Amino acid sequence: MPGGRGEGVAQLQRRLRQGHYWVGAVDGRYGGLTTQAVMALEKASGLPVDGVADAAVVQALDAPGPIVPRAAEAGLAADGDHVWVDKARQLLVVVRDGAVLWVFNTSTGTDEEYWHPTSGWQVADTPTGRFDVTWQVDGTSDGELGPLYRPKFFHSAGIAVHGSPSVPAVPASHGCVRVSNAAMDAIWAEGLMPLGSPVVVTGETPSN
Repeated sequence: MPGGRGEGVAQLQRRLRQGHYWVGAVDGRYGGLTTQAVMALEKASGLPVDGVADAAVVQALDAPGPIVPRAAEAGLAADGDHVWVDKARQLLVVVRDGAVLWVFNTSTGTDEEYWHPTSGWQVADTPTGRFDVTWQVDGTSDGELGPLYRPKFFHSAGIAVHGSPSVPAVPASHGCVRVSNAAMDAIWAEGLMPLGSPVVVTGETPSN
């Protein structure tokens, strides 16, 4: 359970890592990163998403939902690298050499209208398609709609993968792709989204 600690939690963390769900360090503490990893597993497996490792989650660790990279439909080499944003399941998947390396919980645009301070009414859409990381900020970018932590921009409308202290189970952004701040630090540290990286965004936004 969230807040717990001990060898049972460490075993859960190891199994999540074996399933390619990014959980940070195996430290035996059921904190925010473990909760985020469990949420990603729940989403992939079609379970209710609450971040709690109950019996259904333990069972899903033995037979998780399929995560198949989308290289072919994006015109990419089957054995290549890319980042896949699955809007339908609200997951971000890092693909290396054609195989899943890490799966992160994410939160994309709500598809709802919002008021932009300079552009007026806009729709909080995360556009689908094949893009590339074109610029990045190794720090906090102070945008008109709020700060973006270490963003990797892949769309001319200012859409980026970025860190956030809030990555809920449902779409909640103005269009960007949120991951936890710690996950974003790992993406930078491990070179998972260098400039020029292909980004593939698929699926429809689920209703909240």
